[in-house]
Parts: sequence; structure tokens; C-alpha cells
Amino acid sequence: MTQRERFSEAEVLILTHVPYCSPGHLETVLCREGVSFREVRVDLGELAHVDLRKPKAVAIMGGPMSVNDPLPWLADEVEAIRFWIAQGTPLIGHCLGGQLIARALGATVQRMPHTEIGWQKVTRHDEGEDSPWLAHLGEEFVVYQWHSDTFAIPHGAVPLMGSAHCANQAFAYGEHVLALQGHPEMTEALVRRWTTSWAELIDPSQPSQQSIERQLMGLSEKVAALHHVAEGFYQRWLTLALAPKSLA
Repeated sequence: MTQRERFSEAEVLILTHVPYCSPGHLETVLCREGVSFREVRVDLGELAHVDLRKPKAVAIMGGPMSVNDPLPWLADEVEAIRFWIAQGTPLIGHCLGGQLIARALGATVQRMPHTEIGWQKVTRHDEGEDSPWLAHLGEEFVVYQWHSDTFAIPHGAVPLMGSAHCANQAFAYGEHVLALQGHPEMTEALVRRWTTSWAELIDPSQPSQQSIERQLMGLSEKVAALHHVAEGFYQRWLTLALAPKSLA
């Protein structure tokens, strides 16, 4: 039986928080693989109507809010993430999503000295040398970034990679959880939308931020390389969703 056939009736959840932080390339991968999925707008209260026992895998996307904001739905989302972690449900978090996973695991999330924006080189940590999440990648690669907060590494998690401006770019927790600080889901359209809609937030005089011109230069090639990074994460996440709970 193919992956497409096994996923024909399975449910994958994608948690989103605003319209402009969409699943991006993740949606492309799921459609290509024939994986049925449901997008849930957590900020609109849709998580309350989800049976947390049903998803085979959950992806958590980004958003402009902070984990530390006093929003009741954020607390509900953290509790749902704790349930899925306990259940062994494969989880992958993007930016805010990664920070929510960190909070669910008891780690702090705090403001950085400078916002990190643009195409940033990340480097594999020694602890992540043998991580299956990074098996498709070299020692250094580039991930698109746009964040002002950063997570600490939770107790029991394995730090995977960091950048010059953000030491904690990713961690794995157990076999089934990957938390990312960056945005591997980006598409050309999303990069153009963000740099247009939020141009006033970009300060290229800061070493942690790139100008719009630098971000858009060679955009097709940059996005293609990013999709290689993303697809290794997504394929492992989907493989875990199909595997017995005890299988790494």
C-alpha cells in the first residue's frame, strides 16, 4: 500500500493563527502526496471543535503574536500540544509554532535583542549530528527567518541548529517532535507578501536583518533550496505519522 493510499482517510491538522502565515510549501507537499488535511484557525476558536485524539500528525504555523501575550486561545493551544506530545503524535512547529511547543514542554520564550529577518545561514549543533531530522542536510544551510522571540531548549530536548543571531534555531523532543524557529514553509509569494506588507518593520541597518532587495535577489533559487530543507522535515513527519508508535 502506498503512502497516498494509507493517508486517504487519515487526518492531518495544520494550526494557523492569521491568514498571512499560511501553510505555504507544506500544503504543496501534502497535496502532492495525496494527504488529506484540515486547517484550523486557532485564533478564531476553531480548536475547540477538534477531537484531539484523531489527528495522525499536527503542524503548527507562525503568527505575529508572542507566546507571552495574554490571549486565552494561546493557553488552549499549549494544552492541546501537551496532549499530542503525551500521545506521541508527530508534531512540527514553525516559528510561533516552535515557540508554542517549547512553552508546552516548560521552556521559556523571550524577546531577542534584535529581530531576525531574511535568509540566514544556520549551522548544525554537535548534539544534532545524528538526528534523523537533519539527515538530508549538510553542516550549514539557509532558512528564511522572521521573528523577535526565541525559545530556550526544553529539558530532555536535543538542540539541532543555530544561527549567528539566534542560538536556538531548532530542537527535537523524543522521536516525534520538531520545533523550528525559522520558516521552511516559505514560497515566493509569501516572501513577496511579507516584505510588501511589513516593509516598515525591516531595519537593514541591523546585522540580523536583510533589506528587501537582498531578500528578493535570486528569490527563485533561494526558495528552491529552502524547499529541499523543508521537504526532508515534512517527509520524516509524515513517515512518523504512518509508523507504529514505537517506531523511530
